[in-house]
Amino acid sequence: MISKEQLDKDRLPRHVAIIMDGNGRWAKQKGNPRIFGHKNGVDAVRDTVEGAAELGIGFLTLYAFSTENWKRPRTEIDALMSLLVASIHKETKTLLDNNVRLRAIGDIDSLPKSVAQNLKGAIKKTEKNTGLNLILALSYSSRWEIVNAVKLLVEDLQKEKINSEDINASLFELYLNTAGIPDPELLIRTSGEYRISNYLLWQIAYSELYFTPTLWPDFRREHLYKAILDYQCRERRFGKISEQIAENINVNS
Repeated sequence: MISKEQLDKDRLPRHVAIIMDGNGRWAKQKGNPRIFGHKNGVDAVRDTVEGAAELGIGFLTLYAFSTENWKRPRTEIDALMSLLVASIHKETKTLLDNNVRLRAIGDIDSLPKSVAQNLKGAIKKTEKNTGLNLILALSYSSRWEIVNAVKLLVEDLQKEKINSEDINASLFELYLNTAGIPDPELLIRTSGEYRISNYLLWQIAYSELYFTPTLWPDFRREHLYKAILDYQCRERRFGKISEQIAENINVNS
């Protein structure tokens, strides 16, 4: 298994995003209901967050609940919401002890009142922390985010706060949920599925994608290290060619 000592501390991704997939299949393999997998997935979240914080990662975004997840059976949704409340309440002290700042993206107002209140309370309590930014994507989907951004932009156009000539990619990003947050350099998906699932579609335009067969409840910081090591072995060109990248390195060294 990979250890953090094998990583180049000068080439860590500033922002890692994760699609936490496989809770249901993990539970089914063990003959238990799906919520059993979700409960054990909390351990994976805790260990991964601690691992990212120890490395000095700046931002970690976790896809916790999508807008499409509202289509699941009511019993599973209710159990998930109860688990969210309990987890946020239980883990807030750990976040404070580890200097982790909690943030959230998504349609937070669509969450049950108890979940939204606990989430906003934890965000408030940790807002002065200066370490890892832990961002939970809750009731989130990228298409929803982009459409919502368009609506907000149009409102400002109608109020003449901006002009149509001002609209470009940089301006548009200010209307996204992730305004002020750097784009992920690395996107990890667990469980062996090869899909993006409507997650950060704008933001991952140049992200490195890493897929692992590990089901989320089994994911630990060592798996995070392995993904980062794989990331560090890649050449990120952003549309350029290898020779241009080498020239830039030589000029800046």
